[in-house]
Amino acid sequence: MNPAQLRMARGALRLTLEALAKKAGVHRNTISNIETGRYAGDAATMGALRNALEEAGIRFIAENGGGAGVRFSQPEGKSESRSIT
Repeated sequence: MNPAQLRMARGALRLTLEALAKKAGVHRNTISNIETGRYAGDAATMGALRNALEEAGIRFIAENGGGAGVRFSQPEGKSESRSIT
């Protein structure tokens, strides 16, 4: 997960920094610093953020010649709307 993917995932889920920070167990400033490139994030922090976003329905798309990105996962029986609490 790179900083742009983190921003895209948070935006797709309409999450505030505070909401994601609470869900992932990291400080909101840490997320802000990762998103803006001021901090690369250690493995534990990046893992916690990625897990929180994946649990909320985000799937990360690896660089494949068209650029890295994110998308919603669509488990069977689930609707398009997403929320995180």
